[in-house]
Amino acid sequence: MFRTALRNVLAHKARLLMTVLAVMLGVAFVSGTLVFTDTLGNAFRNQSAKSYADVAVAVTTWAERGDEETPGVDEATLKKIKEIDGVAEVTGRVSGFAGVADTKGKLIGDGWSNTGSNFSPGAGGKDAQYTFTDGTGPVRAGQIALDQETARKGEYRVGGPVRVATNGPVKEYTLSGVFTTEDGAVNAGGSLVLFDTEVAQKLYLRPGEFKDVTVTAAAGASDQQLLKAVKPLLPKYAEAKTGTALADEEAEMTETGLKSLNAMLLAFAAIALFVGVFLIANTFTMLIAQRTKELALMRAVGASRRQVKRAILLEAAVVGLIASIIGFLLGVGLAAGLRSAMGMLGGKIPAGPLVVSPTAVASAFAVGVLITVFAAWLPARRAAKIPPVAAMSSVHAVATTKSLVVRNSIGGVITLLGSAAVVAGAAQGDENGRWVIGGGAFLALTGVIVLIPLLSRPVIALVRPLLRRLFGVSGKLAAQNAVRNPRRTGATASALAIGLTLVTGISVLGVTLGQAIDKMTTDNIRADYMVSMASGDALDETALTALREADGVAAASPQRSVWFYTGKDEEAVSASGVTPGDVEKVFDLKTVSGSLSSLKDGEIAVDRETAKSHGWKTGDSVPVTFQDEKKETLKVGALYEGNEFLSPVLIPEAVVDPHETLSDIREIWLTMDGGASDANEAAVIDALGDNPAMSVVDQQGIRDMFGGFINTALNIMYGLLAMALVIAVLGVVNTLAMSVFERQQEIGMLRAIGLDRRRVKRMIRLEAVVISLFGAVVGVTLGTFLGWAIGKSLSASIPGYALVVPWDRLALFLVLAGLVGVLASLWPARSGAKLNMLTAIKTE
Repeated sequence: MFRTALRNVLAHKARLLMTVLAVMLGVAFVSGTLVFTDTLGNAFRNQSAKSYADVAVAVTTWAERGDEETPGVDEATLKKIKEIDGVAEVTGRVSGFAGVADTKGKLIGDGWSNTGSNFSPGAGGKDAQYTFTDGTGPVRAGQIALDQETARKGEYRVGGPVRVATNGPVKEYTLSGVFTTEDGAVNAGGSLVLFDTEVAQKLYLRPGEFKDVTVTAAAGASDQQLLKAVKPLLPKYAEAKTGTALADEEAEMTETGLKSLNAMLLAFAAIALFVGVFLIANTFTMLIAQRTKELALMRAVGASRRQVKRAILLEAAVVGLIASIIGFLLGVGLAAGLRSAMGMLGGKIPAGPLVVSPTAVASAFAVGVLITVFAAWLPARRAAKIPPVAAMSSVHAVATTKSLVVRNSIGGVITLLGSAAVVAGAAQGDENGRWVIGGGAFLALTGVIVLIPLLSRPVIALVRPLLRRLFGVSGKLAAQNAVRNPRRTGATASALAIGLTLVTGISVLGVTLGQAIDKMTTDNIRADYMVSMASGDALDETALTALREADGVAAASPQRSVWFYTGKDEEAVSASGVTPGDVEKVFDLKTVSGSLSSLKDGEIAVDRETAKSHGWKTGDSVPVTFQDEKKETLKVGALYEGNEFLSPVLIPEAVVDPHETLSDIREIWLTMDGGASDANEAAVIDALGDNPAMSVVDQQGIRDMFGGFINTALNIMYGLLAMALVIAVLGVVNTLAMSVFERQQEIGMLRAIGLDRRRVKRMIRLEAVVISLFGAVVGVTLGTFLGWAIGKSLSASIPGYALVVPWDRLALFLVLAGLVGVLASLWPARSGAKLNMLTAIKTE
């Protein structure tokens, strides 16, 4: 039977080509994902190990500039650590944000990954953590060193000036050297600026103190013994670990992050393979129908049902194995290409070999072979059940009425159950409701797939008169051919339906959420500009002062983050320190009771929901305790409708200032005379000292900032789902090609009675378009339903939520589905039109 299976595979190479391609693409997706994430994990693990290779003990404190209660490690402690037996060297570090501008004045890096630290030379005048390729490290105030990539992007040369921004005003330094490093922030595409130690301590902590310390061991010294000796010398809240332990922790964090990436990519690979199942099942169903007499003859000469079934499954296994080998090799190439692409796009991956693990190999081959065999199981089972006599008397094994009734009944029940679960989950909302929607979506999609053969007849019947009217006999024949074999049409359309269900659901949800966020922005903000730090850190008080004095500024209010405690249980309440009189000019605040002008009198304003939860009303006096543990009684001067860009309580700056040692200004909101304009934006940037680390964004930029990530996520999803849609297209090509092969005699007869080649091509093209559009209509309808349900479950947490159906995108999906049908039909249509009519008529 194995020889028979192998012979059949070789005999039907062309007809199995699309199956091989589908499995190959799915396997490439799986193996590429596993190899890529294994390679990343290995590279980052090696980088962590390398970074801590010479570190015996690492000390971390939580000291911050302005926080006098949490000490760092001072110079005296550093000397004590250095005197411990077995300690070769001790290095103290401080760090924080430092931004460098490129040639256009724009920040190099992504804000969060732009860091500054201190150059800490040892006995030989070198810092072991950095290798200088040009110049030397900074050894006095006014000097800095830059990492090699940042120096290249900024076109900076040793000895030249460099403008560097920290959380204060921009300062100009002289570049003393350029270095390379294994620092994770730099490898992530950020920048690293090294200052002289004293300068760095003043910028980021306090003179004479370090935030972190690394201890290098002398030859033969034990890391654990050094750890025990170092711990008693450390200040309160400091934490010490061995370098090995820290490297292991970083590796574990990397593994955790990569697991999420791995799971997401494999989920899309599973979708692609699921779509491929329909193509494979369709292919084997058609092959078996074409080989009915051959199978009957095998049964007649003594082959049992089990042997027939086994032979077909062996064919599937051989096809799966071949596809897996090609797909695995393609996946390895894909992983290598992704790593290179990330480097070209600015994402730095540590050097290392491409890791092809046994797990990746086994998974790829197991997936490819098992999916193919699974998809071929039902056709093989049907083939084994055909009696020899019945098979010899019929070219095709027609499904019985009973089997179709059972199938449609089961499909109807599953669809109703799934739809009910989706509606129930949407009504319930919250996370539990979304899990219910997920389960219901799976059932509904499964039920629709089962019902698609039944749905094909009435849906395609609706367009039959239009096809006949527009395309004549070619259109009439195309419609008839599309519903001649409902199972085949259904299986082909199902692949497209699955892909477009996901694409449509994501589109409906994404566009709806995007517009809700956009509406939230426009409804709540009056300001022309928002100023913030690119790093996400707090702005310096000097920035607020400079902006208030800038030309054209009509109103300026900070969003200063404040906390206070109230009530018997000392409940923490979030508040915003704002400028009375200006805050209502930069935000759209709808007053419920009282007046916002009361902020000028030192009173507070509370959003309606927060006031309700605490039982506060206008005129109430609220006893509070600030973070400095000082108590005050604040009067509620106004209640207002909540604003998403402000904390639930507004407190005048004058009330906040005595209690806050740190100016925690997250944003500064500005209204300008004459509104947003190039001149006003230039005035704001000039007032900030042309600081590259400070972001100045207009209203459209604010809308893009809060809604842009949705478009990015949508594009990523579309890209990942493209594989499933490609496989669906292959399914259409495969179905048409094999359908043309089956109908050779029929096409020959049509040609003989006057249907010319042009009309034959048109007939096959229209058949492809009809099947593709049928699948697209099912997918778009189901996807819109699921998008509505998921959005409904999120509506309670999104102010101003309203369902938005992106009709333009849905229309585009249908047009693309029609185009897919046209493209998929090119080869089958050409083959059908080229058939010799006399040869075709004689074909059995």
